[in-house]
Parts: sequence; C-alpha cells; structure tokens
Amino acid sequence: MRVFVTGASGFVGSAIVNELLGTGHEVLGLVRSDKGAEQLASTGAEVYRGDVNDQEFIQKGAAACDAVIHTAFNHDFSKFKANCEDDRKVITALGDALVGSDKPLVITSGVGLLNYGRLATEDDVPPVASDVIPRVASEEAAAAVAAKGVKVYTVRLPPSVHGEGDHGFVPMIINLAKEKGESAYIADGNNRWPAVHRLDAAVLYRLIVEKQPELCVLHAVAEEGVVFREIAEAIGQGLNLPVLSKTGDEAAAHFGWFLHFASMNCPSSSEKTREALNWQPKGTGLIADIGAAGYL
Repeated sequence: MRVFVTGASGFVGSAIVNELLGTGHEVLGLVRSDKGAEQLASTGAEVYRGDVNDQEFIQKGAAACDAVIHTAFNHDFSKFKANCEDDRKVITALGDALVGSDKPLVITSGVGLLNYGRLATEDDVPPVASDVIPRVASEEAAAAVAAKGVKVYTVRLPPSVHGEGDHGFVPMIINLAKEKGESAYIADGNNRWPAVHRLDAAVLYRLIVEKQPELCVLHAVAEEGVVFREIAEAIGQGLNLPVLSKTGDEAAAHFGWFLHFASMNCPSSSEKTREALNWQPKGTGLIADIGAAGYL
C-alpha cells in the first residue's frame, strides 16, 4: 500500500512513516522544510515537498496514493483558531480528492475535547461546536467529508503523546517548572491526562489503513488517565525542585495560557479501539518515560 502522510517529519508523523516503511508499505511524505526533506529522505520514503495549505498540491498527493494519513497541524497557540480553521480546509480538500474512491482518510483530533471529568469513549462527541472550542473544527470537517461518501477515520490523540524528541505539553510543563523554580499542579492535582507512547500511536495509524475497521473514531490511548499531580512530582523529583499545589491567581500566574490544559480532566478509554484492531500498546508509561526519555 502507498500511503500519503502529511506532517511526515513531525513527532507523530515521523513515527508513522517509520512504522509504515518497516511493515512493507510505501510512503509519500509531505514536508515543508529542507531539514524535514533531508530527514524524510533518509528513511527511504518519497519526499513530497510543499505546503499543507496548498489545496491543489495536497490533493495531487492524496490522489496518487492508496490511503491518506493527516497529522500536520500548526501548534502556534497565538493563532489557534485560525490554525484550526486551516485544518478544516485541509481535511476538506483531502476528502474531496478521495470522493468516489474507496481510499481511507485518517485525520487527527484529541481526546482533550472530551473534557467531561469522566471516562470518555469512542462513542462520545465534543460537547460544543468549533465556535466555542476551535479544535472541534477537525472533527466537523471529518463528518462533512464522510457525508460525501469518503471513508474517514478520526484518531483522537491524548494530551501526552510521549517519547524521545517530544516537544508537546509535558516539555511545556517542564519549562514552566524550570522558569518558576517549582513544579506545580492545580488544587489536589487529581485531574487526569490520558497518554500514549508515540510508537504505539504510530502502530494504530498503520492498523487503521490496513484493516479499515467499521469503528470510525478511535482513541490512541494507552493509559486512561495519569494523575496530573504525579506528572508534577516526577518533574519536581527529576529537576530537584519543590512540588506545590496552586489555586486561583497563583495557578494562573504559574501556568499562564497553559492553565486550561493543566487543569484538563479527560480520562479516556480505548477499549473499543483495541477490540476493533487488536491494538496492544507496549511502550513505556508516561511517568517512567519522563525520567528515561531525555525530558529532564
């Protein structure tokens, strides 16, 4: 199978590329930089150099392959809503390229949209629309593309997709701890973050394009909910910093714009995903990985 992968040099995308190549597939990987192109070429994948927001260009890439995995996303939170709307346009364009075919399109979302404080499942849907939570735009786009007859799968990633080279939420918390001289959690710190190792997430994406299950929303969740206080404690221990509870203005001062994410309580199940694809995560857990994967 020849698979078109967007974000092919990214943290998750590069793991997917290696997983596909290692299991006998061909990859056409979309990258935008010289460094990304060099990195991708070294894996043996075919480099497709360009901008994910060039709709005609990405449609040609999609049409030239047997399946599409879309992981590219601009994580500049200063223009988050605009980036989410751009992702809607990308998903729409990729879907339009696949109308009338039986080729699968796999897009990426997040279980953090299901911030219910209870165990969320693959059957749950975001409680509000994208005008309230911009990131919902990707799932709205997936639904619109599916209505055109395209075989669309949504992979919801947890707040922490961890492993060597991570530059996501956990490194942000670590940087805050270094800056403030203390590792913090909010109130009792019992809010929970799901987590998955990046290599396990990559296996899931590969299984979806291979098996194309009936289940269309899948959770890349290995740990249903890691207690946030334990994340803060692991960071404090590793950096030899005090670990403190913060509330109110103190929490806002410590976490700043990240306060919403630090307080997320979105434990999530992947039971249906595991059953549908016999997906069995094997990677190191998040707490152990913080100490072992170069985070500190």
